[in-house]
Amino acid sequence: MSDEQRNTVWRFAIIFIVIALGFAAVLAKIIYVQSVERDEWLKVAAKQVPTNRPIQATRGNILDCNGRLLATSMPQYYIYMDTRVPALHEEGGILFRNHIDTLALDLARVAGGHTQAEYKTRIVSAYKRGEKRLRVCDKRINYLQRQELEQNPLIKKGKYKSGIFFEDQHRRIKPYGILASRTIGGIYGEGGVGNSGLEKGFDKELRGEDGMSSIQKIGGRYESVTIEEAKDGLDVVTTIDANLQDIVENALKTKVEEKSAQWGCAILMETQTGYIRAIANLDRSKEDGQYYEAQNHAVQRVEPGSTFKTIALVAALDDGKIDIDDTVSVSRQPWVYMRKSKHTDAHPMDTVLTVRSALAVSSNIALAKLITRSYEGSAKKFVRRIEKMGLMDSVYCEIPGADKARIDVPRDTVTLSKMSYGYSVELSPIQILMFYNAIANNGRMMRPMLVTAVQQNGEEVKRFGPEAVKSSICRRSTIQDIQGALHDVVWDDHLGTAAKKLWSRKAQSNLVSIAGKTGTAQLIIPGRGYSGRHHRMTFVGYFPEENPQYTCICMIEDPQYPYDAGMDCGSTVRVIAEKTMAYTGCYVFQDGERKLEKR
Repeated sequence: MSDEQRNTVWRFAIIFIVIALGFAAVLAKIIYVQSVERDEWLKVAAKQVPTNRPIQATRGNILDCNGRLLATSMPQYYIYMDTRVPALHEEGGILFRNHIDTLALDLARVAGGHTQAEYKTRIVSAYKRGEKRLRVCDKRINYLQRQELEQNPLIKKGKYKSGIFFEDQHRRIKPYGILASRTIGGIYGEGGVGNSGLEKGFDKELRGEDGMSSIQKIGGRYESVTIEEAKDGLDVVTTIDANLQDIVENALKTKVEEKSAQWGCAILMETQTGYIRAIANLDRSKEDGQYYEAQNHAVQRVEPGSTFKTIALVAALDDGKIDIDDTVSVSRQPWVYMRKSKHTDAHPMDTVLTVRSALAVSSNIALAKLITRSYEGSAKKFVRRIEKMGLMDSVYCEIPGADKARIDVPRDTVTLSKMSYGYSVELSPIQILMFYNAIANNGRMMRPMLVTAVQQNGEEVKRFGPEAVKSSICRRSTIQDIQGALHDVVWDDHLGTAAKKLWSRKAQSNLVSIAGKTGTAQLIIPGRGYSGRHHRMTFVGYFPEENPQYTCICMIEDPQYPYDAGMDCGSTVRVIAEKTMAYTGCYVFQDGERKLEKR
């Protein structure tokens, strides 16, 4: 081997050794980094990962039938300041010193909550500490306040020089206050899910889908970069008419305040469609004695009292057990059935009543006799007949948690005798209303509806039309018989429990004809049973009687004595009927006849 060849070999050997040593050094460094320095480098890497933040979707609106806002999400803002931005510290912090006084003054004037001196002290302290995310103001401000603050000389320079930035939070508000508040419902937290009412029932549609943003360092500055846009929630259009809601709520409030009742509920339904035009629930506060929307009594079942008598008679009439002109004797003395059950009347008399007049005067004795004679030994048939009317088919409204009717087959005929006038059964006010609306609608039972459409930017995504629960709850002749009896309840001055008595017009109106039924139920006092001094009063009726447009129920819990279902609840429905007709329609004379003309 020549000297030149040997030199070449040595050169390659040296190069190989250098490469090998370099590779070994790199490998050693990798091993060192992954073992000894692993935790430190993981911390550094974590700081470089973009911070993802959700972009909150704007919750959809809840609208009345005329497009007026019942619930909406309004943007409000928290004010933050990054006191570390370089511009505030350049040249000894001259920008900060020159503007801190005017900044503190505008914050005190526009946002409030603190004085100018307090804002200045707060910001200067954070500036000295180098605070990254100072919440300048404890409370949120609205959009107009933000616009005004953005005219401040420092804030106008932008967040990279002033350090001031705004973060929006959507706040759920109800422009009409407590109007239909329990039915509209509420939500959890700032932008949470619906927890009651329509907010809960249509939460999926209203909530929308949150987007996502990322805080990334771009060009030496941290910027918020949108990864995925938020999809705002859809709007829910209700059947409620804000004007009618105001009428119903004010009429109910006037009466519950007058009677110092525990609570009251009133619902107004459109007869032919089943649309709920107004629904009010008022509870008396234990703290201040004022009335607020606290519970949705409209969908909570209670013993209906005498309003159930109509349901019992429809069953017996339609089964052919009785005829509307059949008679039954009643007396001032209690009627004792099977030596176990004593039945008394609120209007005792020694007489013979027809089935029609028994309903008008609301005789417990008459109904107990009629139903026990009709279904003694076959109580199951009585309950099954009521089930066929549709009262127990399903939950009848969009409010989550609405109670189903409870009408159980009685174990004995004694219980059946009490069921005949509304005890040992439970219905919610909205279910009672649905039944009487079917009477007004010539037997066609409509599902009570609170929502007609779901919209996106004014365009319908989904439509909900009127829905019949039953095309007919009974024979046409039965409907006509019951309609005549309900007429007498209001217009028979001798027997009718909602007819004019002395100074009280009760449900009688000079402006609109009303037919309906009163109901009175004793309340159960824990540990004492039924009380003869505490009652639940009800009147449910439809108007105008000759061409029903609306059906209305008013229920009042434990009114102060003296109390009377016709006088208290009947007069409330009368006021609602008169004002409703004034708002929605009027009577006109055509060819000598009075007719209803829709406006």
